[in-house]
Amino acid sequence: MSNSGFDPTKLEAWNALKRHREALADTHMRTLFRDDPGRSERMTLEVGDLALDFSRNIASDETVVLLARLARDAGLEERRDAMFGGGHINLTEDRAVLHTALRSAPGDAFQDDGEDCTADVHAVLERMAGFVERVRIGAHTGWTGRPVEAVVNIGIGGSDLGIVMATRALEPYRHERLRVYTVSNIDGTDLADTLAVVDPETTLFVICSKTFTTLETLTNAQAARRWFVGHAGEAAVARHFVAASTNHEAMDEFGIDPANRFGFWDWVGGRYSLWSAVGLTIALAVGMDHFRALLAGARAMDRHFLEADPAANLPVVLAGLAVWYNNFFGAQTQAVLPYDNRLSRLPAYLQQLQMESNGKRVRCDGAPVTADTGTIIWGEAGSNAQHSFYQLLHQGTRLVPVDFIAPINGSGINQGQQDLALANCFAQAQALLNGQTGEEVRQDLAARGLPRAEIDRLTPHKIHPGNRPSNLILFPRLDPHTLGALLALYEHKVFVEGVIWGINSFDQWGVELGKKLASDLAGAVSEPAHAGAVDPATARLLGYVQRWRDA
Repeated sequence: MSNSGFDPTKLEAWNALKRHREALADTHMRTLFRDDPGRSERMTLEVGDLALDFSRNIASDETVVLLARLARDAGLEERRDAMFGGGHINLTEDRAVLHTALRSAPGDAFQDDGEDCTADVHAVLERMAGFVERVRIGAHTGWTGRPVEAVVNIGIGGSDLGIVMATRALEPYRHERLRVYTVSNIDGTDLADTLAVVDPETTLFVICSKTFTTLETLTNAQAARRWFVGHAGEAAVARHFVAASTNHEAMDEFGIDPANRFGFWDWVGGRYSLWSAVGLTIALAVGMDHFRALLAGARAMDRHFLEADPAANLPVVLAGLAVWYNNFFGAQTQAVLPYDNRLSRLPAYLQQLQMESNGKRVRCDGAPVTADTGTIIWGEAGSNAQHSFYQLLHQGTRLVPVDFIAPINGSGINQGQQDLALANCFAQAQALLNGQTGEEVRQDLAARGLPRAEIDRLTPHKIHPGNRPSNLILFPRLDPHTLGALLALYEHKVFVEGVIWGINSFDQWGVELGKKLASDLAGAVSEPAHAGAVDPATARLLGYVQRWRDA
């Protein structure tokens, strides 16, 4: 499906939302709650163990209906069905988008150009399961016969962020013997710091690169190989290096044992790949049963996305609200604030998912977009964030919608501390909603016995306008199934936004240009004195390289 010529601003639902926004211009959420006691119950959706409370938004029932209509009129159902059906909705690369097949149950009907994807996926999962079991029970040993104690994942982007996020989130499920490290940055410090603390006799390297040509990944992988060979020799490489890749020629050259190669497919985008063999490090850390539970949680959200009515569909509601603030309120950013420190890397993971997918300036037909696309995603874990940037959220001049994310039961050993985290989370949502009026400030200061002049001086500084929107996503506990559902929720949210804007959420040409230029400049940085023709600004930078190289 091409969405050729699609312009969302020409849809009646879009223009109805513009009129609706004007009607809500002077409406404060305090009034919405005062006039509608049943609002919170009605604006809460539950799917499995996930609950989304979206009542703290500058929105009415009519808003939700109009946003659902906008998604439907933009062709959501057709695009969604095309994605699940193997249609080549990644138009610029002529590819299917089938990350949902990676969490399929046996017998689910997923096909790419007539080929059965489900059977292929489960064949790889079975091979992963065998390898994971051998490592975890100590049957797969290093060159000296000692079991694996450290797993070093070497990848970047989608081959790193998902692994970092998920292994951190699922730390309580980690194998007691295995320590997990991740290496991504090309500057060498990431790898050097890791190699300084691992033992070559007990370290397994997992290289994640679909093409086995990614500059950052291969640079680090080759450096790790040189370090390892210096300790163990060439013959031991096959026992200590495995790969998630499809480039068998490159893996042959590197020395990857054919038995320890785990493939995936062109229809798996990098930022959607943790469900695939790229998730091997996650499976090694938490075990294959828990990895399958992660997949099952995502599949449950897939089914909900496919089957639920748009107005009661978690991804559609979240996406609609994101479009509402982006395009009708002018909000440029959204904060993701998890109140569980094990989710501290979730904001970074969602940054890539959102910004690499929907940071586009042309529509599917190649014409310029007619509305702002994408949202800048940022955030930090829980109460750390309160002592960092919440000042701007409460009293700054910019509107920043917030997603609060929290488990009811803590991941740590002290439920009392998680209760404090929840109290802080709920209090922040309440403060963003209600704010504090000048009269409330004055009453508070007067109750503290301050003189009238001091009250007059302080009151403007302590007013909180409120009416700052937020969603709360709650669940009983952070476990593999819940994490899978949460991540799939955001995947589908991003997809729905892309449908509404008429863009292709599944290519990333903006990433490719910088990679090409870096490759062209690599020789000039290494030998600045012999650099060829470059632009004046770059020439000056190379001058600093030459001047300070040995300073």
